[in-house]
Amino acid sequence: MNEDYIKRVNKILGYIDNNLSADLSLETIAKIAFYSPFHLHRLFKSITNETLNGYVTRKRIEKAASVLMHKKEVSISDLVLQLGFSSNSSFTRAFKKYYQQSPSDFRKSNNNSFSKISQTNSKKGKESKETEEYLCTPDNLKQRIRMNTRIEIKELPAMDWAFITQIGPDGMDAAFGRLLQWAIPKGLVGEDLKMGRIFHDSFKITQPEKVRMSACLLLQKTVEVSGEIGHTTTPKGNYIVGHFMIEPHDFGKSWQSLFLWMNENGYKKADQNPFEIIYNNYNEHPEKKCIVDLCIPIE
Repeated sequence: MNEDYIKRVNKILGYIDNNLSADLSLETIAKIAFYSPFHLHRLFKSITNETLNGYVTRKRIEKAASVLMHKKEVSISDLVLQLGFSSNSSFTRAFKKYYQQSPSDFRKSNNNSFSKISQTNSKKGKESKETEEYLCTPDNLKQRIRMNTRIEIKELPAMDWAFITQIGPDGMDAAFGRLLQWAIPKGLVGEDLKMGRIFHDSFKITQPEKVRMSACLLLQKTVEVSGEIGHTTTPKGNYIVGHFMIEPHDFGKSWQSLFLWMNENGYKKADQNPFEIIYNNYNEHPEKKCIVDLCIPIE
């Protein structure tokens, strides 16, 4: 795939994330991207495996699901306005298509925001190993927090990252590999190397094969990026930071336990993306463990 195409689609994805209430029709996005609607339709689907209109609708519905779970003070009517739906009835129809429940029933059934959200995945028979991590009971998750982590509330500075977009968990290792191949000749790989992962979707809400993540490398200096390598910044702000030393297969459980801690301690997630800071190569650790900070932005 032409790297310039990937670069442009990355910009489109970021624009959609930040403008879910705006006009996001194929014609409008095509003008922004300087493509014809026909060309953009083919290009977008070839990279994301979704049509642009289908992607926009899914992102709006998943945003609604997240708000319904995390922000009880936001009414369904407010969501309709915030996410660009024409009416309550059109929003409800679209929502039920994804979750087989009305928005109000979904909110009632997910008072514990870390209940397993499996309707969409199970109806298509596509449960992944990562989503299975969310089958843990709350008691098991609390025990995991007590045994495996130190948690603090702290202000993190803005951090600059080079990134490669990865859709779905399969291929993440290859994305990190390509990122390192780009970084090594530029002198960006040394003893202070920190990798990371930014989550633009949630495995609790999104079908696993559609979850968008950024495989990241923390930048200590200004570097020119091009092609599939993009640049992004995680903003300065207050975060719940969980310091973990875990095996690679325990990331899902660790994230879930940290969100459970957030809920039980009265914090609310801010409208930004959670991310990881990875401090080591687990293959070089004597117990094959990752030293990682899991970071949840909070209001």
